[in-house]
Amino acid sequence: MISSTLWHIMLNGRTWRVVGALLSTLLVAIGIATGPSLRADTAGTPVAVRSPLASGDFPIAVWLQEPSLASQYKRAGINLYVGLWQGPTDKQLADLKAAGMPVFCEQNATGLQHKDDQTIVGWMQQDEPDNAQPIIDKQTGKETGYGPCVPPATTVAIYRAIKTADPTRPVMLNLGQGVANDAWYGRGSGTSLDDYRTYVNGGDIVSYDIYPVAGLNKPDDLWYVSKGLDRLNGWTGGKKPLWEAMECTNIGGVNKPTPEQVRSEIWMALVHGATGLIYFVHQFKPSFDEAALLHDPTMLAAVTAVNKEIHDLAPVLLSPTQDGAVLATSSDPATAIDTMVKKRGSDTYVFAVGMRNSAVSGTFTVKGLRKAATADVVGEDRTIAVRNGQFTDSFAPYGSHTYRIH
Repeated sequence: MISSTLWHIMLNGRTWRVVGALLSTLLVAIGIATGPSLRADTAGTPVAVRSPLASGDFPIAVWLQEPSLASQYKRAGINLYVGLWQGPTDKQLADLKAAGMPVFCEQNATGLQHKDDQTIVGWMQQDEPDNAQPIIDKQTGKETGYGPCVPPATTVAIYRAIKTADPTRPVMLNLGQGVANDAWYGRGSGTSLDDYRTYVNGGDIVSYDIYPVAGLNKPDDLWYVSKGLDRLNGWTGGKKPLWEAMECTNIGGVNKPTPEQVRSEIWMALVHGATGLIYFVHQFKPSFDEAALLHDPTMLAAVTAVNKEIHDLAPVLLSPTQDGAVLATSSDPATAIDTMVKKRGSDTYVFAVGMRNSAVSGTFTVKGLRKAATADVVGEDRTIAVRNGQFTDSFAPYGSHTYRIH
């Protein structure tokens, strides 16, 4: 397990870059008891939870990067920035606008001055308010320890202040690994899982981060990704878009995920309902590299490839899920195969991922199919015959497949 000191460095280096820009909002927000409710459009969908991007675009973001790197990230299939270091500033927004890169940023004074700028597509909450917060010595400005988390009610109050200042844009709330990791001691004293039922009211889009390989040092336990999404879905009643932060670098100098592990985590997140991704690309140890993904050709190529798959499938992924449309049976009861089914025209798409680190065979029974059909395995240049709505395929450990049945 990563040491307490190192994990706090990784965690709170990320957290407190955001906090400073939100202090003015926090001072205004504390004590606010009520705020505007979300408006609904004519279809009954809350305006604030529509996709922040153009219709049909799947949000694939990068966390807290320099705007000067936007063109490189666009080539990797990333279409959104989340967070700006000590920003937003006029120059940061101008650089992003020139690069055609939209951003979720803090609602500081500069951000509010740019409310008419379409480069800003959403506002950010304080990052990871559910984690223990550093205690800062007022005289020296140095950290002297860690105190409680931000109270859930305060997070909701901040959200209401942000929506009061601009009700037209969605607010994103990102939570820490305590969403899924019950052994996590970094929540702060006096907190519990029940607090998350309040925290999730602090955003229109709710995301969370957990890094099974680079953070937890548990490369066999990639399934933590889906555990947190399932919990968030329950806490939000399935009524809010859920995003997932993804590891792709050697964050703390202990473990680095492989391209195969990153791919597995991504598809696991998508099958469990993530409608947006955020890549965390920093490295803190053995040396600091804020854009480590860009300096890792192998991982960058892998991330670019999976991002292209997602963008190609975006119209399908963003369409309604067909609950109960498929039954997946694994050859090993200890390794479930989780699925998600979508419809696109006359085609049925089955997204499937093995949920443990062991190879299995899966048998799929799809409802409503004609007796004879074909399943194209997307991106693999092979097909499988479907008979009486049923077909079988093999899965590598934590493997994933996408089937287009026609």
